Amino acid sequence: MRNGNDYLDSLGKREVYINGEKVSDVRKSPSFKGILGTLKKLYDFSYDPENHMQFTTEWGTRGNIIYNIPKSYEDMRQRHEAIKAWAQITMGFVGRSPDHVGSFLAGFAANSSVFDRDKRKFSSNVIRHYRNLVDTDVYFSYAIIPPQVDRSKKAHELPDKRIQVSVVEEREDGIVVRGSQMLATGAAVADVLFVSCIPPLSEGDEDYALSFVVPVGAKGLKLYCRSPYETGKSSVFDYPMSTRFDESDATVVFDDVFIPWEDIFAYRDVKLLQAQFFETPAHIYGNNQAQVRLAVKLRFISGLAASVSRMNGTDRIQGVLERLGELASLASIVEGMALASETTGSVMDRGYFVPNPRFLYGPMGLQAEIYPRAIGILRELSGAGVLQLPSTINELNNPETMKDLSKYIRSTDFDTVSRTKLFKLVWDVIGSEFAGRHLQYEMFYAGAPYVSRMYAYRNFDYQSATDAVKKFMSEYGLEDEHLDEPSKINPKEIR
Repeated sequence: MRNGNDYLDSLGKREVYINGEKVSDVRKSPSFKGILGTLKKLYDFSYDPENHMQFTTEWGTRGNIIYNIPKSYEDMRQRHEAIKAWAQITMGFVGRSPDHVGSFLAGFAANSSVFDRDKRKFSSNVIRHYRNLVDTDVYFSYAIIPPQVDRSKKAHELPDKRIQVSVVEEREDGIVVRGSQMLATGAAVADVLFVSCIPPLSEGDEDYALSFVVPVGAKGLKLYCRSPYETGKSSVFDYPMSTRFDESDATVVFDDVFIPWEDIFAYRDVKLLQAQFFETPAHIYGNNQAQVRLAVKLRFISGLAASVSRMNGTDRIQGVLERLGELASLASIVEGMALASETTGSVMDRGYFVPNPRFLYGPMGLQAEIYPRAIGILRELSGAGVLQLPSTINELNNPETMKDLSKYIRSTDFDTVSRTKLFKLVWDVIGSEFAGRHLQYEMFYAGAPYVSRMYAYRNFDYQSATDAVKKFMSEYGLEDEHLDEPSKINPKEIR
C-alpha cells in the first residue's frame, strides 16, 4: 500500500493538454491542485490501519480491502464499508476515485480463466496486474468508449479507420496502437489506463477489439482535458466542490503507442471484449462501488436540502416536508438496493462472492431520473437564496460591506457567514459549472439511460413474472359460474 505522499511522488511526466498548453507535471499545475489534495487525503486515509481499510493478501502483503476479491457476504460487507468510508471523504463527488476501476480489475482476476480463450492465454497478465494493483495501490483510470464521431456506423465503417483506438502493427514483443478513446475521467492524475471498448463490436471490428493496460506517461499517449472548474475560483469557501473535487475528464489519443504482450488482456477478439465485463464479476464489482458512492452522494444532497429548509424556516411547512420525504425516498432506494444486492448475493463456482445483479442494475436503470430529480428538489427548496449572496469571501472580510450583509443576509438562528457558507455550497452542487457536469455525468454514468435499463431488463426474472400471470389466469375461465348475489352469500362459507 502507499500513502498520499507516495501517490504524489509516483506522478511522473505525462503529455496532458489543457487550456491550449502542454502540462508535463500535473503536480505543478493549478488545474489539478484541488483534486491532487483530495486524492492524497484518500490514500492517507486507507494507509492508516485505524480506518480498517486494509487486508492481508493470500501472498502475504497488505492491500486496500476494496480490491479484495470477496469470498463471502462478510467480505462484501467489509468492502462496502471501505467504499463508503472513501466516498464520505468526497461526499460521493469524485465519481472515478481509484476504487472504481480498481474494482473492475478485481472482477477480472476473480474469473481470470475467461481471458484464456485467446491462444496466447492472457489470464496471467490479468493476475499480475491485479496483484500489482493490490500491492502498490496504483491508480487506474479507464477509457472504454469510442469517440462520438458517427454512432450510426461500426468502427470499421468510418471513413478514417483510425478514429477508434486500433492495432496498426503486430510485433514479436507486442503491438502498436493508434486512434482515440473516451471518457478518461481522472486519467490526468492517474498512474495507469485500462483501455478497451464496452459497447459491443461486430464482425469486421477485430482491429478495434483490444483490451490492454498502459502507463499514463507512455510515449505517444496524449490526454486532452476539458476546461478545468478549479482555476479562476476565488476561494474554497466560495466554491468548496469545484476547488477540491474536479477530477477532470479527457480524450485519450494514441499516437503509435507500443503495448507489450504482457500488458494485453484481449487481442482482436470481439467476443472476449464483452466476456471480460459480463462473464467475470468486473461490471458488477465496478458498479457496486458506484452505487455505494451514489448513495453517499444522495444522502449528502438530502442533508443540504434539510439544512436549507431549516435555515429558511420552512422546515415545518407541509409542502416542504413532502419534498424532503421524496428526497428521502430517492436516497433510500439507492442505498437500500445496494444493500439488497449484497445481502442476496451468492458464491459462484470459482469461489468468489457476487452481489445480486437484479438489485444492482434496478436503480441504475433509474439513475438518469433519480439524480436530476434530487437536484431539482434541492434547487426548488433553495429558491432565490443561492442568488442572494456576496460575490466572494472578500465582502465577508470587509468591515464596511459586512455592515449591510450582517443585517440583510442572515437567518433567525444563523449569522451571515453561516448562511453564506451553506448557500455557496448548495450553489456549487446545483448551479455552478461543476454542478452541471455532475448532473450530466450521473445521468450517463454507466452509459446512455437505455443501456442501463437494458442491464436491468436482462437481469430481472421476467420468466417467473410471466409464469405468475399464466398461473393466475389458469384459475378461471369462460366456464366459471357467476358469483351469487351478495345477499345470497353465506358468511360462514367465506374463509
